[in-house]
Formats: sequence, C-alpha cells, structure tokens
Amino acid sequence: MTSQKKKVTLYFNSAMLAETQKEALRQDRSISWIIQATWRHARDEVRRMPAAAVAGGGAPRQDAPVAPLVAAAARFHR
Repeated sequence: MTSQKKKVTLYFNSAMLAETQKEALRQDRSISWIIQATWRHARDEVRRMPAAAVAGGGAPRQDAPVAPLVAAAARFHR
C-alpha cells in the first residue's frame, strides 16, 4: 500500500520545536519522522480524549500540549 505524500505546514512554539529537534538529533531521524511516529504511537490515546467544547460559537482551543507526544516518540523508538 503506497501513501501519497502531501506537504503541510505546522506551527510549533519555540520550546516544542527545540524539543522535537533535539529528539530528532538524538534518534538520527528527521523531524517529520518524529512527528509521524509520535502520531502513530499516540493516536488511540488522542481519540479517547473528549471533543473540545466550543463555547460562545468560537473555535476550539488550539493550545493543547503536544510535548507529551514528543516524549511518546522517544519511548516508541527505544
């Protein structure tokens, strides 16, 4: 099964980006690989999270912590 590659742009705060870069260097992997491996490892846990409540018709919160996902990638590759 082949998957199509699509280019996307993700925005991380500087601390999260630095942590992801550090982990990529430690594992000798690309940042993209770290993010993809992290998602594969954490997706079931993320799906168990309740949906964000949208109060007052605004958008859901976008500031959920992602650092635990980077930590999950570190555990995944050990």
